[in-house]
Amino acid sequence: MQSTSVRIDAKTHEDLKRLAVELHTTVGNTVALAVRALRQDRAGADLATALTDEEVSWLDAQLG
Repeated sequence: MQSTSVRIDAKTHEDLKRLAVELHTTVGNTVALAVRALRQDRAGADLATALTDEEVSWLDAQLG
């Protein structure tokens, strides 16, 4: 397992520890879950964006 250090303030650290206890997991797993949720939110926002005319044309192209 690879490790990276991130500086956070004391309140955020306490919030992470409290959330980890509620989830019955570790602080590291809690952070990993948060990062995953943020990525999913971003992917959802990307999918909600309307397609450009070029993208629509590409999707509508006949393949032969």
